[in-house]
Amino acid sequence: MNYLTDRTAPGGSSIRLLVTTAVLLACLWSVGAAQASAAGPLVPEGSMTIPAVPPGPYSDYLYIDLSGRRLFATPQAAKAVAVLDLKNGRLLKMIHGIGNPHGVFYSPTLQRLFVADGESGDVKVFSGKDYSLIRTIPLARGADGFVFDPKSKYIYVNNGGEDAGMSHALISAVDTVRMEKVADIPIATPDLEASAVDSAKQLLYVNLVEEAEVAVVDLRKRRVLTTWKLPAGVHNNIAMALDAAHARLYVASRDCAMHGSLIVLDTTNGRAVTKLPIGGWADGISIDHKRHRIYVSTGVGHIDTYAIGAHDTYRREASVDTAVMAKTSVYSSELDRLYVSVPHLGETMAQILIFKPSP
Repeated sequence: MNYLTDRTAPGGSSIRLLVTTAVLLACLWSVGAAQASAAGPLVPEGSMTIPAVPPGPYSDYLYIDLSGRRLFATPQAAKAVAVLDLKNGRLLKMIHGIGNPHGVFYSPTLQRLFVADGESGDVKVFSGKDYSLIRTIPLARGADGFVFDPKSKYIYVNNGGEDAGMSHALISAVDTVRMEKVADIPIATPDLEASAVDSAKQLLYVNLVEEAEVAVVDLRKRRVLTTWKLPAGVHNNIAMALDAAHARLYVASRDCAMHGSLIVLDTTNGRAVTKLPIGGWADGISIDHKRHRIYVSTGVGHIDTYAIGAHDTYRREASVDTAVMAKTSVYSSELDRLYVSVPHLGETMAQILIFKPSP
């Protein structure tokens, strides 16, 4: 998520208004949500503090290194990547020198950490052993989120567009083995957001924010095949998750500051199966295949959960409190935990909240 996509830089009047309103709303919900969470789908298990992070309303993508039992977080106000020990929650390292950290991916095979820097417009590659900078791969300004394709060993990075003063955005294919950009796929939009890759079909789905559409990209031919229009009333489609086995794509939108929608798309034809209400400023969707659930982290201070039933039926479960602007998250099926990133706002320090699914 780029600062410009959030419509203002940290500290701007729009963010102050949003945070103030979100605090009030979170307070109104706190009693009911706290009571519901005891029997809800997620149980708070603890947190990992990230010390010395300056105040600022944003924290972005998370990535889990299972082999090294580490979690990589991007507290943007620190202009760094935080490396946390999953065993004890201790901060192992703050990797500095990143102007605006966004997408992050770790390859245990290569022992390399890839980080998109939106300020300098590149992907920085760090050693997974000593965290030293190995290489900088130039892209366009506004480098943001990316996804890893295990088949090609490429990461597909969103960059360019309005943030770079360009008339179009780019999806850049970066070879993680050779550590170099191999192609740019131009997209006729000023703003790209989250994407998801179907490695078997070599298709990439990406959010076109201004158009309220999803583009379907052929990764072999490196071109857009089609776009799918989202339902009326949907604005600022930001987060995305793919359930390839069931041909369903989940897209979260920010329809207004406090409320959004979770749109379920059929990937065989692009049809919107249903539209479900969620909180505002969502930026993370995870699928819990074991329990047939969807977790959506929102910036208004809670996680929304939907149980997936037969024949495209979805049941809303109890909301669980997090913190204001705790909008990014990642679920690990191997660890069976949901991790939610919290920025430093007021007396709330930067941290990662840990939730255990129940039952």
